[in-house]
Amino acid sequence: MGNLILAIDQGTTSSRALLVTDRGEIISVAQRPIEMIYPQPGWVNQNASNIWDVTLQVCREAIAGIDVAEIAAIGITNQRETTVVWDPSTLEPLAPAIVWQSRQSAPQVDALRDRGMAARYTELTGLVPDAYFSASKLQWLFQHHPDLLARAQAGTLVAGTIDSWLVANLSGGRSHIIDISNASRTMLFDIRARDWSDELLADLGIPRGILPKVVANVGPLAETDVALFGRSIPIMGMAGDQHAALFGQACFSPGRAKNTYGTGSFLLMQTGETAPISRNQLLATVAWQIGDQVNYALEGSILVSGSAVGWLRDGLEMIESSSDVGPLAATVPDSGGVHFVPALTGLGAPYWDPDARGAILGITRGTTRAHIARAALEGIAFQVVEVVRAMRADSGIPLTELRVDGGASANDLLMQIQADLLGVPIVRPVNVETTALGAAFLAGLGAGVWTSTEDIERIWVEDRRFEPSISEDERNERFDAWRVAVGRVLTR
Repeated sequence: MGNLILAIDQGTTSSRALLVTDRGEIISVAQRPIEMIYPQPGWVNQNASNIWDVTLQVCREAIAGIDVAEIAAIGITNQRETTVVWDPSTLEPLAPAIVWQSRQSAPQVDALRDRGMAARYTELTGLVPDAYFSASKLQWLFQHHPDLLARAQAGTLVAGTIDSWLVANLSGGRSHIIDISNASRTMLFDIRARDWSDELLADLGIPRGILPKVVANVGPLAETDVALFGRSIPIMGMAGDQHAALFGQACFSPGRAKNTYGTGSFLLMQTGETAPISRNQLLATVAWQIGDQVNYALEGSILVSGSAVGWLRDGLEMIESSSDVGPLAATVPDSGGVHFVPALTGLGAPYWDPDARGAILGITRGTTRAHIARAALEGIAFQVVEVVRAMRADSGIPLTELRVDGGASANDLLMQIQADLLGVPIVRPVNVETTALGAAFLAGLGAGVWTSTEDIERIWVEDRRFEPSISEDERNERFDAWRVAVGRVLTR
């Protein structure tokens, strides 16, 4: 076998395939969109067959002209929590895939809380019960479609997240697995026992037999069907998207953290081999498992980051494109006392207040659109500060730097604001394709392309470092003012 890795990055809105060399260089990329389905307000579904068809198509496009023998392994990273049920003998989806964003199973979560089970779920899974996670989606399917429950009980239905669905199809139906990072996001997995929880399965009425076998993040995990690519390729690495990004940012030691600035922000801090307990409504999750060693992480999910800039563009028509926000905000030295709390779809960590709504506060006669633009960037950064402070309190581990990726990480002004408000350097890598790289790195470890995380760390290259430029007193004063602004929008 050669030394190329085929990295599959199956995201919410598109599937991508990338060919990665043993130097961490991306030499081929193919990408196509995924259909989104909105049956009712708040519901978000996808066609699982479309996900598979598009993913196979981009894989074939990415390796066109390449001798398949040069591909050492496949690595997979995926949108987390999205839930699929299918017939294991025909690989036919039996219902629309329920996407992580969908709120259709919120009543199931409310019922869970009413039963007094919320604290128990958090204790076992590390998660704050929410419709976000897979468990309530499965319960919704079984409660609304009794025929699916009957099939599950009869053994003619299986369920899984997108990694499971892709492997089932890649392997021609021979493998039904889920990697431990994705399993830890289902709200059914005991992260300390490292197994499905019979107690929680019984509480939700979900048959254990439909669930995939939980495997490590580094293989060998499965093999592709020969008919797909002309020869079988081993699948050697899998991880949920944010876990893959943490790995792709070379956060291999406790206290290392990354933030992905996308529509929302996902901030993960590696915490070592002990599963943390959050007292600040953060999520405890499995980061990855290599061999017998499991590393954990704390995660803070911020619902609105880049989408706040999108609202300035589309809602207020204040800017023509998202890239205009930095130059506009840079025309003023500060926000002029304006605070923009971007709770446009509620507040995530550390508040978890879905009913909170956005606010622009501190407006005066002298306020301009530049002040509002700068306040929007500060609002993105302040939310990250809140999550980092909660992580410090939960873990007792000091943060020495924050590694960043995602579209908005290209905004130099935002990165400088983030460094100032956080008080630690912000480090942006040369290659910000950290999610796909993480999947490639995991698979490459399994295939022997890299022999250790030290090999991978040598590949990770810093592009730019943003150092804090304000005093601690000013930082704390500005944070206190931010907290007052957030207090105006909280409902709980």
